[in-house]
Amino acid sequence: MNHLETERKLKPTDRNPWAWVPSLYMAEGIPYTMAMSVSVILYKRLGLSNTDIALYTSWLYLPWVIKPIWSPLVNLFRTKRYWILLTQLLVGTSLASVAFTIPTSHFFQTTLAFFWLMAFSSATHDIAADGFYMLGLPDYHQAAFIGVRTTFYRLSMISTQGGLVILAGMFEGNGYDIPMAWSISFLVVACIFLSLFIYHLFILPYPSSDLPASRTSSASMVREFLYPFRLFFRKKGVFSILAFLLFYRFAETQIVKIIAPFLLDPRIKGGLELHTSQVGIIYGTVGLISLILGGLLGGYAIYRKGLKFWIWIMVCTLHLPDLVYVYLSQALPENLLLINLCIALEQFGYGFGFTAYTMFMMMISEGEHKTVDYAIATGIMALGMMVPAMFSGWLQEQMGYSNFFLWVMIATIPGFMVTGLVKIDPEFGKKNERVGSRER
Repeated sequence: MNHLETERKLKPTDRNPWAWVPSLYMAEGIPYTMAMSVSVILYKRLGLSNTDIALYTSWLYLPWVIKPIWSPLVNLFRTKRYWILLTQLLVGTSLASVAFTIPTSHFFQTTLAFFWLMAFSSATHDIAADGFYMLGLPDYHQAAFIGVRTTFYRLSMISTQGGLVILAGMFEGNGYDIPMAWSISFLVVACIFLSLFIYHLFILPYPSSDLPASRTSSASMVREFLYPFRLFFRKKGVFSILAFLLFYRFAETQIVKIIAPFLLDPRIKGGLELHTSQVGIIYGTVGLISLILGGLLGGYAIYRKGLKFWIWIMVCTLHLPDLVYVYLSQALPENLLLINLCIALEQFGYGFGFTAYTMFMMMISEGEHKTVDYAIATGIMALGMMVPAMFSGWLQEQMGYSNFFLWVMIATIPGFMVTGLVKIDPEFGKKNERVGSRER
């Protein structure tokens, strides 16, 4: 410990936040989007079935499901800065490995293994980066840069789910076969990400407080670790809370792995038969921008009137726009403007309605152990995403796209039911309530 403290005296403990906060959260968003969204489009273009795509890519949620379990290890061993750099190196390596194994005969097994490495590294990076953010910035800068980090995280999503997919589509259109087009595109992202790693190696500060947590006896450490979990599951109304966290997005989680295959599949299979670049523009760019705008408006709405006022409106805006997929799968329109408008409407509604979910997690996390409670809530959220999504591809292939999207509308019913079960603090989220000072 003394060696670490002595070393820090020779290193910069503070840097301009603009030098590292934007790039750190770009690096946080890229691997998540690659593992959760871009992998779906990649495997669809490489000819995998919707059943396999949904099942195997949904398992990639697991690191975020169990993230609360190993987050204490990041605090106990080495520094947050060390974990950030290590996981960024692993993510960059896994991106390059995916690029080199796409053209091989056993591409599915090998690329999936590297996506697993990417997912675990990304989830660990989330833990370290969020902790480092609080250690590397004084309180007034933490508040000032919360919007900056969110903005650059979302820009990373657009640059990957939109930009990379468009790039791969351009290579496909210029005569490259599909595996080579995607291999080159992944290699480009790997080079960019490894450049971020090298940049952070020299630019990230060395906060004086970024030290391993003091360790107690193993028995005491286990008790301290389990105590917040016991408290969480003893909360008043815990069964209603768990039902809300698991089923509020029950319908939406079944769509998320099917949207891209639906846009790409030929019309003879009930899809819209769009080109890869068109999917990058419609779903990865226009859709994501609409999602972001919906989230921003949802946050402002709750800030003005509170969560209780908006929650029923938000559950409606989350679910009812799913009707656009019923229309698209029945009508199979060819007008790209119309398709853009439909996807934009659904994604805007999702962004607006999801705000209620985020604020609900913040509300139930109030108290002494709010950080751990919120981490547990996000783990349960990831579980609620993983399980329905795993079976969505099989359901779609059994039912066809048009019947599957009709089923999704039926699957919105649990979201309305669990909303009626939970109790919402009438003042939570309003601008005159203390939530205004919370980290968002």
